[in-house]
Amino acid sequence: MTGPAPPPPRLPPGLARAVAPLPLAPLQPLLALMLHRIGRLHPDLYGRLGEHADKRFGVDPTDLPFAFVLEPSLRQPRVHAVRALPAGVDACIRGPLAGLVGMAEGTLDGDALFFSRILWVEGDVAAALALRNAIDDARIDFGAVMFGPLGQRLGDVVRRKLQGRSAASGAETWS
Repeated sequence: MTGPAPPPPRLPPGLARAVAPLPLAPLQPLLALMLHRIGRLHPDLYGRLGEHADKRFGVDPTDLPFAFVLEPSLRQPRVHAVRALPAGVDACIRGPLAGLVGMAEGTLDGDALFFSRILWVEGDVAAALALRNAIDDARIDFGAVMFGPLGQRLGDVVRRKLQGRSAASGAETWS
């Protein structure tokens, strides 16, 4: 029997400090494009949320100086980058960026991340679980979503490198 998987790597604090003063507005078109492509590649994703499709989700990468508000509405899904999550989101999911992306891509076990306290869920846990299940079933490849087949290959290389580094050293940060 093997031991628990090493925690996902964290972005270096210096990188977070470097991007902190940058404006978030240039991210908005990229986020809208990503959400559109995800919807096109996984057309049943938002429908799998059922009664939770109109909820607002806060996604807070703890190693970045900003967060995201996701509104996965069937009519018009939206995502916005924000400096701090606003009051009134229905559910909030917090954790290191690599953990959140790994969970969304299906390369990391969301339950294991939650029970090892690497990811935190606050608010409407049923809505967060519905979102996790929908994303888990979709196995979203963010490299392919952003850059097509070339991005998929690049994403595979980055994932292998990160998994090797994390497994070899148990490292908590990218370096």
